[in-house]
Amino acid sequence: MLVQEQTKLIGSVAKESGVPIKTIRYYEELGLLKTSGRTEGGFRIFSSDVLARLNFIKRAQRLGLSLAEIKDFLEIHDRGELPCEHIQIKLEDKISQIEQQIQQLQILKLELTGLLSGWQTIPENPEGTICPIIERA
Repeated sequence: MLVQEQTKLIGSVAKESGVPIKTIRYYEELGLLKTSGRTEGGFRIFSSDVLARLNFIKRAQRLGLSLAEIKDFLEIHDRGELPCEHIQIKLEDKISQIEQQIQQLQILKLELTGLLSGWQTIPENPEGTICPIIERA
């Protein structure tokens, strides 16, 4: 006797996952999700693993991964492999990017602090300038 796989309509997937229907359709269009077909009325039907995939997608996005990167990881998973090594490398790259951003922000902070330290300066000719502090930089 064959056991029929539990399927979910797109509306219940949206309700259970908290992901809007429009976003679920977009993820399907990008290849992140796959439908099991459609009802006679044209509603998308998903397999029961769709909630785990959506949770993975949402968590990976919160970690700064792009949808293209997430798609690559899901494709590895769909081939029956664990994408953990690929994810580890990508997360290490993200850390490096964040460290560079922190350095750039520290430099910007120093520049802004320097600008503000001379803020009381009033130009001799205020008519020809918008804001001398910014313009002198």
